[in-house]
Amino acid sequence: MGQEFRYPCPIEIGKLLWFIGVIVAVVLTFQHFELPYGNIISSLSSAQKDLGAGNSSFLPHGASPTHEMLSNMTQSNGLNYTAGGQETGDNHGTETPANVNNGVVSEGSRGMNESSLVDSRGEESSLDELVDTNTNSTLHVNNDVGSEGFKSLNKSSGIDNHGRESSPEQLLDQNENSTLELNRSGNGSASIETDRSLSRENITSTSENIGTSQAGITPIAPALPPVDSPSNISIPRNAEPSTIAPVVPVESNTSKMDKDASPGLENDGKAGEQLNNSTSLQNNTSVTSVREVKKEPHTPSPAVISISEMNNLQLQSWSSPISRRPRWPSAVDQELLNAKSQIQKAPLVESDSMLYAPLYRNISMFKKSYELMEDILKVYIYKEGERPILHQAPLKGIYASEGWFMKLLEANKKFVTKDPKKSHLFYLPFSSRNLEVNLYVPNSHSHKNLVQYLKNYLDMISAKYPFWNRTRGADHFLVACHDWAPSETRQHMANCIRALCNSDAKGGFVFGKDAALPETTVRTPQNLLRDLGGKPASQRSILAFFAGRMHGYLRPILLQHWGNKDPDVKVFGKLPKVKGRGKMNYPQYMKSSKYCICAKGFEVNSPRVVEAIFYECVPVIISDNFVPPFFEVLNWESFAVFVLEKDIPNLKNILLSIPENKYREMQMRVKKVQQHFLWHARPVKYDIFHMILHSVWYNRVFQVHPR
Repeated sequence: MGQEFRYPCPIEIGKLLWFIGVIVAVVLTFQHFELPYGNIISSLSSAQKDLGAGNSSFLPHGASPTHEMLSNMTQSNGLNYTAGGQETGDNHGTETPANVNNGVVSEGSRGMNESSLVDSRGEESSLDELVDTNTNSTLHVNNDVGSEGFKSLNKSSGIDNHGRESSPEQLLDQNENSTLELNRSGNGSASIETDRSLSRENITSTSENIGTSQAGITPIAPALPPVDSPSNISIPRNAEPSTIAPVVPVESNTSKMDKDASPGLENDGKAGEQLNNSTSLQNNTSVTSVREVKKEPHTPSPAVISISEMNNLQLQSWSSPISRRPRWPSAVDQELLNAKSQIQKAPLVESDSMLYAPLYRNISMFKKSYELMEDILKVYIYKEGERPILHQAPLKGIYASEGWFMKLLEANKKFVTKDPKKSHLFYLPFSSRNLEVNLYVPNSHSHKNLVQYLKNYLDMISAKYPFWNRTRGADHFLVACHDWAPSETRQHMANCIRALCNSDAKGGFVFGKDAALPETTVRTPQNLLRDLGGKPASQRSILAFFAGRMHGYLRPILLQHWGNKDPDVKVFGKLPKVKGRGKMNYPQYMKSSKYCICAKGFEVNSPRVVEAIFYECVPVIISDNFVPPFFEVLNWESFAVFVLEKDIPNLKNILLSIPENKYREMQMRVKKVQQHFLWHARPVKYDIFHMILHSVWYNRVFQVHPR
């Protein structure tokens, strides 16, 4: 009986050995033809070696064998890892950089465990080399995974990209701008693999190209701060991948594709085509679809900041005390804090003989602020510097605002002090117009020497006086009306309060710090109020009027749609000089029109805004993202019409939709607000000189915060 039992055993063992041999042969054949990195055994061993370098244990003491999903991590034969963008953290409206380079994807991940990277040519490269190659690329990435898995991280140790053990802070510094390579299949197409988990307790590896090569490897990511990502994106905790994978544009530092920075996409036609036409593989949640971003000419951003949004930005800026506290205290700081408190608690103003309430955002705060300015404000003017760039500015033409303000302030004895220790504000008396006239080299297309001149001036006063260094320039201000002033001052004078005619909300204008300066045309300095006023509302027979040179892209569009097209809408190029009875010149057109079109030229600002008010014509401002003068106190929508640039074809319908009684109310308000836009040889209360000074004062007061 024992003999009968013995014979089947060798037979069964033989079958088993034969079956195992067949399986081994199939696996070796499969990996020989399909896997790109050679022997599967060596791949597994190298993966374990790389992951284990410098760290004998990946699990913290007492960790559960069932590890948590910490990030979207892909292991490809122990070489490459990809971490998904984290949905926590606040990056103040910026987006996390991400790069594509022939199958290379960077999601701005920080603190990844990396031993080596493969570049677009299939060669191994260091992390720094690959980052340099992909700095300027742009892509659209599907963020398929939520952020719940990022809440529990290994805080004990991390592995840097050299296999050494590093602290999370060190690892963050090393990997802040890292670019992570994804597998490329043999035919040149981009294969993007990602492990995904919708549960914090289970991990399912679904990457079909990896197979069982990940068995026994349990990498734990180090504890890191949240990766910067768009703050307005939220992902449901248990959402399905198909519902949480919108294509999100992620921009690099230059926000456009650079051919030199991504040679793989430009030189490898197959890879580029595969990226451009890539589709998500069905039943494979580890595949992230990637869409190529084509290089296109720069076009203006379509987004327009509305007046109400501008107001919100200003209030947000004033509420943030970051980088505005002086390096050492001064008595003037407390005076500004006291003024701020009084303005915020201003008594209610029900009526005022000089101020019409609907014109202001808050008439009570404005009146209190203006009174405090008159009572306590002291300004110190630096005497250093030579004419004509310093202490001299034009008093005629479209740049006259900076000239008249300089002239009137330097002659003022009420606000100007000779003791800088008592000063609340410090005036930098340079002319942006004279800077351009005297230093710009024609056709050089370079402002470097102009910027250097201003830097040398600042270096001189900061070396001679301690006041610039005390606040880093926060209590210093400039008044500049040339179009180039924002770019000339944004580097070395960035902390200053800049009163700018070119007040572009998307061109460097800082809400809550900078002030919008009125651009005024002074034709006769000897008679600043010549031709003031216009016809009564009932006698204005022209619906809308514009005339001017075809500067910029917008005015030709306006002329194309309305030039000699409609008798009610008078749109011309530059008007010829005319004399004689019955011939209309520029001021007469404005005096006879209900609405005066203020279309931007090369920049957002135009002297027509103030001209319209001067001639008592309701301004129609067609200039997206233009910050109007004295924006912090005036309610511009109560006496002006704002038309989006895209709505030029519908301009007449927009104006006709305004009821007659509403127009008359706006025209009456234009006449009442006019006092704030008039120059006087000797300044008067609430005139343009005082309003410019008040804008600077008001911004400075609300920048100050308790220590």
